[in-house]
Amino acid sequence: MSKLRLGVNIDHVATVRNARGESYPDPVRAAELALAAGADGITAHLREDRRHISDADIDQLAVICRKRGRPLNFECAVTPEMEAIALKHRPHAACLVPERREEVTTEGGLNVAGGHNTIAPVVKRMVEAGIRVSCFIDADLAQVAASKAVGAQVVELHTGAYCEAVRHGHRDQAERLLENLRAAAGEAARLGLEVHAGHGIDYETVKPVAAIPELAELNIGHFLIGEAIFIGLGPAIQRMRALMDEARAQVAA
Repeated sequence: MSKLRLGVNIDHVATVRNARGESYPDPVRAAELALAAGADGITAHLREDRRHISDADIDQLAVICRKRGRPLNFECAVTPEMEAIALKHRPHAACLVPERREEVTTEGGLNVAGGHNTIAPVVKRMVEAGIRVSCFIDADLAQVAASKAVGAQVVELHTGAYCEAVRHGHRDQAERLLENLRAAAGEAARLGLEVHAGHGIDYETVKPVAAIPELAELNIGHFLIGEAIFIGLGPAIQRMRALMDEARAQVAA
């Protein structure tokens, strides 16, 4: 079984910065620290309202990731503006996500099945530009099939509902949701899609998710940035990396 990659989302370093309108803390510095600590790539979500990551951040992150030889995963809504920015920078990967201005964070997966005619042309243009395109979806077999149909090379499974069920002690619900994740990952792999997962993952929930054999990458951000307040970003990432590796080792044993 191949090593599970860790992408670190640095959005909420920018959230802290923007709370005071200062130039610090710098998300680009956080990205460099994350890579030094063992992150395999950097994820950043440029929202339409620019509530955290800014255009200037994306400019600098693209440069830093190229210099370090590590991938930048550009999360964005399916809009002409975001498509143009992705095509300008041509990041290693673009993850298409749903976005509503009133939401605090991404609340669910992209409805690829319902938005085929809008999403497919965007995917085609990005792929032709050399960008690896991912669809951020709920663990739903119809959405997996739709992601394949629009031409995406990757699906990222939304783990938020599972992580919330675990945190609230809803064990039966958590197990059902984890089984949905397993089924969706298996179907995606069968269709030839690379499988990622992310949203809401913490130290308690990472191992059951990481143990899903079809997964190639986890993208984790908010928890790591929060934990960094107490123990530092490097140690927080190293602990997460260790738990991911332990989970994979247990599956392989």
